[in-house]
Formats: sequence, structure tokens, C-alpha cells
Amino acid sequence: MTSISIGDLAQGYVLRRQNADLKEQMGLLVRELSSGRTADVSRHLSGGYAFLADVERNLGMLETYAAAASEAALFTNGMQDALEVFQAFATNLGSSALSSGASALPEAVANTSHQAAGDFTRMISALNTGVAGRSLFSGVATDTSPLATGPEILNALRTAVTGETTAAGVQAVLDDWFDTPGGGFDTMAYKGASQSLSPFSVARGEAVDLDLRADNGAVRALLKHAATAALAADSSLGLDVGTQAELLTSAGEGLAFGQAGLTEIRADLGYAQSRIEDSETRISSERIGYQIAQADLLAVDPFETATELENVQFQLESLYAVTVRMSRLSLVDFLR
Repeated sequence: MTSISIGDLAQGYVLRRQNADLKEQMGLLVRELSSGRTADVSRHLSGGYAFLADVERNLGMLETYAAAASEAALFTNGMQDALEVFQAFATNLGSSALSSGASALPEAVANTSHQAAGDFTRMISALNTGVAGRSLFSGVATDTSPLATGPEILNALRTAVTGETTAAGVQAVLDDWFDTPGGGFDTMAYKGASQSLSPFSVARGEAVDLDLRADNGAVRALLKHAATAALAADSSLGLDVGTQAELLTSAGEGLAFGQAGLTEIRADLGYAQSRIEDSETRISSERIGYQIAQADLLAVDPFETATELENVQFQLESLYAVTVRMSRLSLVDFLR
């Protein structure tokens, strides 16, 4: 029976430990060679983390700004698209109302008023659109559509103007309903929040404020004039043709003059869009710069790494040769 001394056991332990260390070192060098980046940051930077920490902190801030800019772009683009549709219907309806009102022909007046009811509903639908499941014109209440539906609002308005027989009387009721604080528009039509969205922080010290809701004065005015045109020839009101034509003319003038306010809103949105685009470009440029700096800090010399890998492989082969002589192990068993 072969006896095993304490020295044999100790030597076996040392060889196994060297084997594990060399294989771990070889795995590390293989990862570095394939990625081009150090696998041991502390050793590579000799413990000097300050510059790397600053670079990574700035990259983190840029990621935050990039996310905010992306969200702001999503909202401003969605708002601009919705207002483009809204304005197109308001513009076309204004022209039709002026033409039909001036003619005072019963059929033309009736057709335009019927068209206005559909256009009013489409204008409401444009404002009720959202992006990524979030309403655009509801302020902070992005989970709620900003307005009741077109038919719901028109039904409420019919009830409000019932009994009025003159154009002045109908217009007075509609003015009160749409324009008076706490009136019908605020209590029945508008469903959003009274607080606008918080500004989007798109850069250090720079924020984009989207203070625009469906209860905006310019938007509300165009809705009022479109509703006036829709109710002008409504059969339930029983107004005479002259009164209907007068209401259409008034609505057409209001829709035409109200374009200036909406155009100003869209111009402000366009300016916000350009600021966001500039911010996204700047963020992208700065991020690339910091990523290059980070890569330079963590980069390894491929030639030096390959040389170290060869040295480790040679040491592992030498260790195998020693071990095989001691225990006559196979290479496969040794590397397990």
C-alpha cells in the first residue's frame, strides 16, 4: 500500500489553487481581449475612480435629460398634429358659414349647419386624442379625455338655448355657457385638470413648458363659434331662416377671426419643438463625448492583453505538465 505524506497533500492543494487562479486569470483576459475593455476596473485605474465616476454621473444625467426631451417631443408633436386637424375643420367651416349665411338660402343654411355639427364633433375628437395612452390637453390628468363628446356637448347646448328666438338671445346664452368661469363649459364640457403639465427639464437649467389645455381661451372661442353654426338650423330650436343665417354669419366671422389666436398657440408649440430638437442634438453630442471618454478610461491594449494571455496559457500548460507527472492525470481531468 502506498503511503501519502503531509507534504504530498499540501503540494496537491497548492497545485489545485494555482490551477484555479490561472484559469480565472485566463477567463478574465479572454473577456478583455474580446470586449476591448478591462474586466478589473479597480486594478486598471489603480483605484483612481474620480474621473470615471464623474463621466458616469454625467452620462446618467444625460440619460435623464434625453428621456425628458423624448417625452416632451412626443407631447409637442402630438399637440401640433391635433391642432392642425382642429384648425383645418375650423377654417373650412368658417368659410362655409360665411358663404351660406350671406346667401340666406334655406337649403344652403341647413346643409352648412348640419356640416357644422359633424365638424364640431371632429374638432372635439382632435382635442381628445392622446399619445402612448396619455391625453394631450387634459393638463396633469393625462389619464382622462379633456372634453365630453361632441354630441354630449351639443345636447347640453340645445337645452341651454331652448326658448330663445333671436340670434342675439342664442349668442348671449352661448357666450355665458362657454366664457363664464364656472359656467357650462367648465362644469360639463371640460373634464381635464386645472393644473397644466409640469415643465419638461431637457437640459441643465432649461425646461420646456407646455401650458396648453383644452380649456384654453382661443380653443374655447373656436369651439363656441363652431357650436353656434351647428345649432343655427337645428330643427329642435325652431328658428326662422333669417335668424339661422344671422347665426351662421356670426359663427363664420368668429371662426375666421379666431384663427389668429390658434396660430399663435401653434407658433409657440413650434418654438418649443425647435428647442427640444436642439436639446436632443446637444444631448446626443455630449453623450457621445462622454462615452468616448469612458471607453478610453476602460480600454485595454489588445497586444498587451494577448501577450498576457499567452503567458497565462504557458503557465497553465507548465502546471499541467508538473501535475501529470505527479498523478498521471489526463488533460481533460485536469481542466475539470
